[in-house]
Amino acid sequence: MSDLEIKDGVQKWLMSLNKDPLFKILLKNSNLTKVQAETLLIDILAEKISDKKIVYENKAKLRLIKSGVSRGSFNRTLAQARRNVIRSIYTVILLGYLGIFDDPRLNPYIEISNRIRIYSEKYRDLWENGKISEDQIKIIKTLQDEIEKGLINLSKPRSISGKL
Repeated sequence: MSDLEIKDGVQKWLMSLNKDPLFKILLKNSNLTKVQAETLLIDILAEKISDKKIVYENKAKLRLIKSGVSRGSFNRTLAQARRNVIRSIYTVILLGYLGIFDDPRLNPYIEISNRIRIYSEKYRDLWENGKISEDQIKIIKTLQDEIEKGLINLSKPRSISGKL
């Protein structure tokens, strides 16, 4: 795979992800900025897509900005993204330590997480099979709409109060 093919593949994948409504909602309510998410995805997934080692200077050129960014800028953004991911993981660990996961008010978050996993698996299976019927498209679209509505509702601070 040539460098140009890798760049095209990675950038097409990033652009399609940026059009994904579930990704948009999840990103908006995460601890990552769009640029940090893009940088982190490039760092983690570009080598998997290309099936070869990519140096940071070349990873910086994979960003959606036409000219790419400098290696230093890429590395600073990557460090910020990693720090935010680590803080998010520590938040989850803290909630477990405090016993908050046992609170029934968190059940809707766990349920939506399971629905997203099922949706992703179904979508991936349909994509890989290449044969998608109209009924399957309707089912996937319905699942996606339900998940979007659920995510939007759960992103409101009052949703965790249990009073919605």
